[in-house]
Amino acid sequence: MAEEGSGNGMAKSKIEIITDSTCDIPDDLIERYGIRVLPQIVIWGDQQYLDRVTIQPEEFYQRLQTDPVRPTTAQVLEQDFLTAYQEAENQGAQAALVVTIGAALSGTYQNARLAGGKARLPVTVVDSKGPTMSLGWQVLAAARLIEEGFDVPAVVDRLAEIRKQLVQIVGMDTIDYLQRGGRIGNAAKWVGALLQVRPVVEINHASGVVEPAGLARTHSKMIELVYQKFFEKIDLKGRLHIAVMHGNAPDEAQQLAQRIRQEHNPAELLINITGVVLGINTGPNALALCGYAE
Repeated sequence: MAEEGSGNGMAKSKIEIITDSTCDIPDDLIERYGIRVLPQIVIWGDQQYLDRVTIQPEEFYQRLQTDPVRPTTAQVLEQDFLTAYQEAENQGAQAALVVTIGAALSGTYQNARLAGGKARLPVTVVDSKGPTMSLGWQVLAAARLIEEGFDVPAVVDRLAEIRKQLVQIVGMDTIDYLQRGGRIGNAAKWVGALLQVRPVVEINHASGVVEPAGLARTHSKMIELVYQKFFEKIDLKGRLHIAVMHGNAPDEAQQLAQRIRQEHNPAELLINITGVVLGINTGPNALALCGYAE
């Protein structure tokens, strides 16, 4: 059983929470809960960067619109996970709970598991079945449950319940980045569609794949479609945890958040810029809503 937290997030649990940088959790919450975040790798031309460490999202989106070379990504290495497990053990952790980007989207989950088989402390790895705050909400829930004194099996069971509730809808200005990024999933049926069309997709949290949700002709209609689809699917009777994610479009994200506050009064509302790994696939000015009802 984990040591019970003091309620302010500062007590160090004997269960280490580890995730990867696609979680897109705001920095203050990462620090508050002592979450260990391993950076994904960004390859741009002959240079390699560490996501949110040596390249920040704002810089990434600006360069993406001007650099003719398209970046790619590589997942967190097995050795990076093994090093993290060893460091956690050295710092007094008795177990590690790892929650990664969906296995259908990245090899990160597999590398975490391979490293777990070589670690001295017990390691449990969870496939979040999604990117960005689909992952982030599960990591935060895990950290909060451990702070309350829940053990790893109980946390894993709760995360499975949260995944059933999760809704993530993403709207993009163009399908171009999704197509080039190779993470198009079932939205592949749109390839060859008019360039002016703005796609809206959703994450299937059972399979972890990207699925088409709709098409819009203008940017404003795309945002409205994201909003409508999200609130059609989420359970409005529960306590809402919602994140507004954006591809370097902070003003639009703030406007969307304000509308959500006024119309739905969520228990928790976060705003953050989408990181590099998802941004490669969604492009600048994308907007996403991700959340669940508790």
